Amino acid sequence: MEIFSAILHAAPGLLDLGVIVGMIVGTAVGIAVGALPGLSATMGIAVLIPLTFTMEPLVALGMIAGIYNGSMYGGSIPAILLRIPGTPAGIATVFDGHEMARQGKARLALDISLVSSSLGSAVSAVALLLLAPPLALIALKFSPANYFWLAVFGMTTIAIMLAGNPAKGILSACFGLCLGIVGIDPISGNERFTFGTVEFLSGIHIVVLLTGLYAIPPAIDLMLGRNSIEAGNIDLGEKSTGFRWASLIPTWVRASGIGLVVGLIPALGGNIAALLAWQEERRYSKNKENWGKGEPAGLAAPECANNADTAATLIPALTLGIPGNAVAAVVLGALLVHGLRPGPELFSANADITYGFMLTMLVTSGLMFLIGKLGARAYVNVLRVPRQLLGPIILALTVVGVYAIHNSIFEVALMLCFGLIGFAMERMEIPTAPAVLAVILGPIAEENLRRALLISGDDFSYLLRGPISIVLALLVLGALVSPWLPKLKASFGRTARESEEGQ
Repeated sequence: MEIFSAILHAAPGLLDLGVIVGMIVGTAVGIAVGALPGLSATMGIAVLIPLTFTMEPLVALGMIAGIYNGSMYGGSIPAILLRIPGTPAGIATVFDGHEMARQGKARLALDISLVSSSLGSAVSAVALLLLAPPLALIALKFSPANYFWLAVFGMTTIAIMLAGNPAKGILSACFGLCLGIVGIDPISGNERFTFGTVEFLSGIHIVVLLTGLYAIPPAIDLMLGRNSIEAGNIDLGEKSTGFRWASLIPTWVRASGIGLVVGLIPALGGNIAALLAWQEERRYSKNKENWGKGEPAGLAAPECANNADTAATLIPALTLGIPGNAVAAVVLGALLVHGLRPGPELFSANADITYGFMLTMLVTSGLMFLIGKLGARAYVNVLRVPRQLLGPIILALTVVGVYAIHNSIFEVALMLCFGLIGFAMERMEIPTAPAVLAVILGPIAEENLRRALLISGDDFSYLLRGPISIVLALLVLGALVSPWLPKLKASFGRTARESEEGQ
């Protein structure tokens, strides 16, 4: 009952004109960002955060919710029409969506994608509203040692699972940890790694890092002519009538469930949810031979699943500080910018804003349907925008936004440096999400580790007292060992075969 009371108390905040405009603008921009290959929700939010610095928290978070939801649907537009996924989660959409477009059913394909995306986002938002508060209550019982292991687990899982090469993921996390300790020591108050520079006393601002790592590299790619496409004359085809929408209901139910489960597991993300949903739905289908040839359920399943993943990734992010993917990590940065610290206190100290943000995730799922339906042809025209113009526009917005934070040219230069580092990391296939997460979780891990040692009198065994600490420590160990398990299994298999042959 307390959850519903908190929701009812926060709901009137969404009637504010600024919040309504923010959600509409965010959703419209999100669809456009998703529709442009090479751009992503992560980049869109990273560019937006500096521009929302002076806004009311709920207005800014409403815009971010709109971009997050809208971009997930927007990625299906180029996937269906041009066979180019607008976002990584749009890969599975290509399989049947583009085939439908080739058969003259592009309008129907876009409609299926829109309805599936809206339903998936709505289900995910409801799950966020109902599951996040109970999880926050559990987190309130955590000790400093528990929080230390939780922060380490979050960094470890993202570093290991987001990288094809675990060593590169850990390297990225270590880079973030180094950045996170710049500034004033939270326990002793001493300066650390400021190099005598006043600008470093307050540490490295999370927006400067986010904007540099996520907004600058795509802008450079666009200016260099990468990610460019030839849209040509896109034809949506005639309106399709007589389609049996009820036939997709079982697909939506199964795909929503898959998206929710995947969203709750750190580091998997919408692309995994989409591919799993496509594969599972194909397994249920009686017409497996039609899959990959324009099967409507093959389009509905991945689109519903990757949108059901969106708000679900925020459940561990808001309650425990462990984001499910790179976008959720950027959203955590947005919360910190507006004075909201992820964790169980978020649901008590800032209840109206927190529940209001979760409600905007639900409202923008409906706005996504309305805006996508009314502006389908306009968003198709977005594909014709010259990519060489987009790069300088994005770069200009990032410079203006970062400068507006503290009116500091130093921070603009620092952001550009991080942009070049991010560009180099992408070229070397080093993920940037672990670095961002380490900047957020690193100080939390350090502070709670030192607090735990102060409480215990420097007794390190205190870190493994209690079942929660032991379970979290085992999970960290499991995450570190998991990349090498297949190799160990193969090695044992070879040894067993060799011993059998020797006998």
